[in-house]
Amino acid sequence: MFSSEATHKTYTFDRVFGPESDQETIYNDVVQPILEEVLMGYNCTIFAYGQTGTGKTHTMEGSLDALPNANAGIIPRALHRLFETLEAQSSDFSVRVSMLELYNEELRDLLAPDSGNPLGASVNSVASAVAFDSQKLRLFEEQRGRGIIIQGLEEVLAKNVWDVLASLRKGAEKRQTAGTQLNEKSSRSHCVFSVTVHIKEATPEGEDLLKVGKLNLVDLAGSENIGRSGAENKRAREAGMINQSLLTLGRVINALVDKSPHVPYRESKLTRLLQDSLGGRTKTCIIATISPAKVNMEESLSTLDYAHRAKNIRNKPEINQKMSKKALIKEYVQEIERLRADLQV
Repeated sequence: MFSSEATHKTYTFDRVFGPESDQETIYNDVVQPILEEVLMGYNCTIFAYGQTGTGKTHTMEGSLDALPNANAGIIPRALHRLFETLEAQSSDFSVRVSMLELYNEELRDLLAPDSGNPLGASVNSVASAVAFDSQKLRLFEEQRGRGIIIQGLEEVLAKNVWDVLASLRKGAEKRQTAGTQLNEKSSRSHCVFSVTVHIKEATPEGEDLLKVGKLNLVDLAGSENIGRSGAENKRAREAGMINQSLLTLGRVINALVDKSPHVPYRESKLTRLLQDSLGGRTKTCIIATISPAKVNMEESLSTLDYAHRAKNIRNKPEINQKMSKKALIKEYVQEIERLRADLQV
């Protein structure tokens, strides 16, 4: 529970962590139960929201070095625990990871081998411009309308936790960041790191089935008061785009809470990416980060209002259907054909 004397409002959340809380406590209380549900076959999402400079990236990533490390965030801790659990089981498994950023309403694959850093650098030739255009990611509605497919997104097969951490470090280095008066290394993009787990199980009849679970770990760019952050020119435009996408996310949350007949998912690529996590089949947890400074009171109250509204959304989680290898291959073939048809339109 968090009470604000300035506005006489009381906000109730599932957990409240003070300045004395460490990374391990947050992981054990919030993330570990969610990871167990991923291994059961659910899709789950954790995302951090708050004012710039309040510790979202530190909470989600922290130190990306190998454990034990007190500063390791949610993502490296979840990956270590995931592989520990899978390797202790006798069944076969596979883990694939992807990492993308949404910068100025453009999607970019952070794990693509040749993605470089085109959005932060000038394009010096027609050839390089064409190469970047070919890497553009496109969003498609999944068949039966049960989610979003990101066409062209690289999924990296990870054999162990060291593979994943290496990919994560490479992706984090490519992410758009910049210094402002509020934050020395402000994230200028939203980042989505996804882990998909396939676990093989055998039926009593001896047929192999695949159980699938997915974990989305989302580090949203911080909401920003442009006047106080000192953002100018390019930085001001970035902040404007960030705030615009977060405002759309707020409208989606309000529409879901109010049970509006129209939910404006399509007004932003961010809300399309999070569509199944907000009002869909995914189990979702929001971590709201706030500043203890009195000068940030207005932004802190806004964050609390935002998270309090989001807490009233009612998702309808469904465990992913277990599939035989034949059925999975058939579905992949159908999906490829459908995507080809979409591209020809």
